[in-house]
Amino acid sequence: MLRLTQIKLPLDHKPDAIPRAAAKRLRIPQSELLSCKVFRWAHDARKKHAILLVYTLDVEVKDEAKILEQFASSNDVRQAPDTEYRIDQVSPPHDSKRPVVIGAGPCGLFAALVLAQMGLRPIILERGRAVTQRTKDTWKLWRQSELDTESNVQFGEGGAGTFSDGKLYSQVKDPRHLGRKVLTEFVKAGAPPEILVDAHPHIGTFRLVKMVKNIRATIESLGGEYRFERRVTDFDIETASSGKRQLRGVMLDTGEHIATDHVVLAIGHSSRDTFQMLHDRGVYIEAKPFSVGFRVEHPQSLIDTARFGPNAGNPILGAADYKLVHHATNGRDVYSFCMCPGGTVVAATSEEHCVVTNGMSQYSRAERNANAGIVVGITPEQDYPGGPLAGIDFQRKWEAAAFVAGGRTYAAPAQRVGDFIDGIPSTSLGDVIPSYKPGVVPTDLSPCLPGFAIEAIRESFTTFGKQIRGFDMDDAVLTGVETRTSSPVRIKRDDSFQSINTLGLYPAGEGAGYAGGILSAGIDGIKIAEAVAHSIAAG
Repeated sequence: MLRLTQIKLPLDHKPDAIPRAAAKRLRIPQSELLSCKVFRWAHDARKKHAILLVYTLDVEVKDEAKILEQFASSNDVRQAPDTEYRIDQVSPPHDSKRPVVIGAGPCGLFAALVLAQMGLRPIILERGRAVTQRTKDTWKLWRQSELDTESNVQFGEGGAGTFSDGKLYSQVKDPRHLGRKVLTEFVKAGAPPEILVDAHPHIGTFRLVKMVKNIRATIESLGGEYRFERRVTDFDIETASSGKRQLRGVMLDTGEHIATDHVVLAIGHSSRDTFQMLHDRGVYIEAKPFSVGFRVEHPQSLIDTARFGPNAGNPILGAADYKLVHHATNGRDVYSFCMCPGGTVVAATSEEHCVVTNGMSQYSRAERNANAGIVVGITPEQDYPGGPLAGIDFQRKWEAAAFVAGGRTYAAPAQRVGDFIDGIPSTSLGDVIPSYKPGVVPTDLSPCLPGFAIEAIRESFTTFGKQIRGFDMDDAVLTGVETRTSSPVRIKRDDSFQSINTLGLYPAGEGAGYAGGILSAGIDGIKIAEAVAHSIAAG
């Protein structure tokens, strides 16, 4: 099998143009092309009037060796890599304890799935509820302003990624094609097969809910065990005479102790009480950079036209997205984060008297507004130097300020972009209707973030307006605040994927500071499962 890259065709090409282009690239008659399959596709919209579709193809030919020799110096024609993930069955010692996975988000989900496929029967502990009930609890906040602090956008089966755009692409290096394993398992669980070929696949919330349930059923059929509404309140850590610390079990809020020598810590970026408990128990944690900002909403049609010109609305292209960066004069970097085409802004707090925003969309991306976080990078050294958990206090400060600015009801503070740029409070909103539920309060957003962030974001709109025509339109809406862009801590691990000072504890995923999004979290979960299996097999 040969892998061909950078096959470019017009947006309106016919299906038979793909094999013809492959044969042309290889300089062979089409009759010598035995098969031709799309491995991945993307679009190139740099020229709006002449948008191209860019394909990566897997093809079979009559004389593969001859072709490889002919194109030996080409990067665009090569042997197709083997992307199949193979499960190793593990035979644990007879006295080994079952591994425990804490957290049922994307990282914990794939750690548990691979452990189960290896025959290791993991126990999965999730402080929140199963995804169906969790969805109802989340909607209660959005519709009735009633927050359940243990079942919300952050906590519960599926993790924070369940209530998101469901993006399934990442910039992490993936030489072993573990991302392909993640996508393949998602398709088995009910995701559309197109995610295997789209260069920027997404699923959307409603489909994610079904998939999470199906993966749970697979894990359980392989001997895995789920325990919902079970919060880990302590770790049983044994210190040997040599000074080495070894994890021996976990304590639950029910008082139950589960003996285990292997714990996958996939708790997500908002498990603040668990971060505190880990710090108190002496597990090494350090503060890490993250970003804070607001959600901005524009008409999706404006973004489509700016990005695709006369091709806006083409069903092949779908709803347009964007990626923006501005280096502000005060030294701060402003960038778009978690852009959700045709989506909504959602309430994402997990703590009382705090307002947090995030973006979400369905598979169709058919809502009237586009939204994205416009965020500013911050660092522990410069902005929260008070210790490993100081970033959490920083987040809480601004989330509480947003709660007050929104009227103390879980409504969010909002401001027209024109008013924000001019530095005047909004008393009403314009043509862009904000999508945030349970509602917004027009006001001044400047008290909701530190002054340097307000200054940098305000400046960024001039730059962004030049890159996307209309981005700085007066009636675009900013909603605050976006503070959970990534974990404020890193639970440092060594080359064996274990905590650097606590054996048996495997920090994983976003909460531990090792992933950013569904795909990278799933990949990290697979790596952790392999490390746990290796340790168990070694006895």
